[in-house]
Amino acid sequence: MTDFKKELEELVEIIQREGASDLHISALRQPAIRVSGQLIPLVSRPVLSPEDAAGLVYELMGESNKKIFLETKDMDFAYSGPGGIRFRGNAFFQRGFIGCALRAIQTKIKTIEELSLPPILKDFINKKQGFFLVVGPVGQGKSTTLAAMIELINHERMEHILTIEDPIEYIFNSDRSIIDQREVRFDTDTFQTALRSMFREDINVAMIGEMRTSETISAAVTAAETGHLVFSTLHTNNAAQTVDRIIDSFPAAQQNQIKAQLAGSLLGVFSQRLLPKISGGLVPAYELLINNSAVSNLIREGRVSEINVVIETGSESGMIDMNHSLAELVRKGEITPEVARAYSLNTRALERLL
Repeated sequence: MTDFKKELEELVEIIQREGASDLHISALRQPAIRVSGQLIPLVSRPVLSPEDAAGLVYELMGESNKKIFLETKDMDFAYSGPGGIRFRGNAFFQRGFIGCALRAIQTKIKTIEELSLPPILKDFINKKQGFFLVVGPVGQGKSTTLAAMIELINHERMEHILTIEDPIEYIFNSDRSIIDQREVRFDTDTFQTALRSMFREDINVAMIGEMRTSETISAAVTAAETGHLVFSTLHTNNAAQTVDRIIDSFPAAQQNQIKAQLAGSLLGVFSQRLLPKISGGLVPAYELLINNSAVSNLIREGRVSEINVVIETGSESGMIDMNHSLAELVRKGEITPEVARAYSLNTRALERLL
């Protein structure tokens, strides 16, 4: 294979035709796509030699990224394919061979309603300051949910919005708001550098692609305390684990300070999963923690394990329990009870709701 550009165009065409979410490129294997959560090898395509896999990955990332990748052995990047489709990619070495995983990013930013997300999320975009997190494992739609929230602010309010991402995923077009998007390595050295600069850039709203270090978390929480509305993501399973992860990322001597800051600045934590629907496709199940006086006290006092009980009993204040969300999807006939059980973190409690 020598025409890597043509091969990529054909693979992108397959992704679009099949409605795939991901493409996997691996040496000594056929390319594979993920459709409705299922990984499917493209048996009509040839097995990729190590040279073919490397050639495709280099074509995807371009020369500037290629140089960094060969030095670091891992690389996050964005790729714009034919027809305007965009991908978030991660290239890596395995057993000395080059591989890559690509996630398709829809060019149209969907609304909260189109994503089947709870309307209460709109309450958080109207806040003037604070810290809101969307959490869940990799590939569960966190970036898509944040994009829907940022786009709503863009259409409804006159604000200066900054996104700091690695890489940039959704491309926003400024509407009522001004939106600046900075990509780590190309527009700024690190998340922390961009966050420090933010304080001198007259920013109202910030979206941080991922909370990777305690320095990033500290800068984000400080920004939320000082009049900014901050959105970000974490790879955690639920709200209680998220709060724990944030606190534990700091040395013991600093944990009381971060507890106090978090108790005062946290707006909420939205945890989501994308589940296979009976009719095909995916549907979100979710949990929502809203920071009220009870939650704030639990965070400040380090009684994070009790947060789950507050969520379970907090429906009147707008909180959403994951098991209730799963049970509701079963009642609507969108998912099977088996799928609900597989995604529940407390199956005993779920059984009482089914």
